[in-house]
Amino acid sequence: MPFRILVVLLALGPLAGCYLLETASGQLELNERRVPVAKLLADPGTAAPLRAQLELATRLRDYASRELGLPDNSSYRSYADLGRPYVVWNVFAAAEFSVDPKTWCFPIAGCVAYRGYFAEARARRFALSLESRGWDVAVGGVAAYSTLGHFADPVLNTMLGWDETELAALMFHELSHQLLYVKNDTAFNEAFATVVENEGVRRWLAAAGNGSALQEFQNREARYAEVVALVTEARARLRLLYARRLPPAEMRALKAGELERLRAAYAARRARLGAGYQWLFGAELNNALLASVATYQDCVPGLEARLEEAGHDLPRFYAAVRALAKLTAAQRRAAVCGQASGGGPAAAP
Repeated sequence: MPFRILVVLLALGPLAGCYLLETASGQLELNERRVPVAKLLADPGTAAPLRAQLELATRLRDYASRELGLPDNSSYRSYADLGRPYVVWNVFAAAEFSVDPKTWCFPIAGCVAYRGYFAEARARRFALSLESRGWDVAVGGVAAYSTLGHFADPVLNTMLGWDETELAALMFHELSHQLLYVKNDTAFNEAFATVVENEGVRRWLAAAGNGSALQEFQNREARYAEVVALVTEARARLRLLYARRLPPAEMRALKAGELERLRAAYAARRARLGAGYQWLFGAELNNALLASVATYQDCVPGLEARLEEAGHDLPRFYAAVRALAKLTAAQRRAAVCGQASGGGPAAAP
């Protein structure tokens, strides 16, 4: 199956401006760098810090399948050192006067709200090409991603710079995509993986008796929820503004005012929220950056409510989410995302 997928992508590459060809080449290079974790742990020459991280990753991997019901397969049973800080760089885009993300469609994953590149320079060149055509863009490095079970995803060096909580979150999140993935609905997929990630981290830390780390995780989640609320409110105001269809110059001035209002709202709370979110509220703040946050967070409250209704019983929750997956995208938005996810992908400017 993996080889067949690569052949298809390589064949389609010239038809997609070489993007799919580059993606296939990057995935193939990643696959070739994999080394079984068991082999590294058995090797006395493996450096102690890496050994400790791989031992933790192994425990997390076993826990994910045993306690969270996530797929028990070859993913995260190997390790790959890519020699760079991120595995891919994602490009988000939104029209100048829209809060909805642009989507791109691919043979296997369907339509998604971002475009990933294995090389940062390519991601930034693509972002610049979009900017030159009037799009708002945002580029961000990603520590891990899921191939949806088509490949045996390895533990990456890009994942190991985090603490135990963050490594657990990454692994639980990406394995969740292998459990359930709905084509053409990025917000729903990311929200599902985020809810499972958070539930998994809480259970992992509680089972380990690590009360201080659990409390810090909950505090961090509460702070981020406040940041997301600020973003959600700003996007709602911008959505109303863009619906007015004012002359472009007037719209730009009012848009700038709303973005400055959002920066000021964060600045007023910065002492409590911390400086860790400055990347979001800096000079690069635009529709695309706001859409990148919304893509992962819009449907989280609705799915968290379903988890609560299931009594935090994960098999019951998974069954409820599979039922939602059978609905149309509009029905899912109404059921768990409210109006937050908007009316669909952005149109070209």
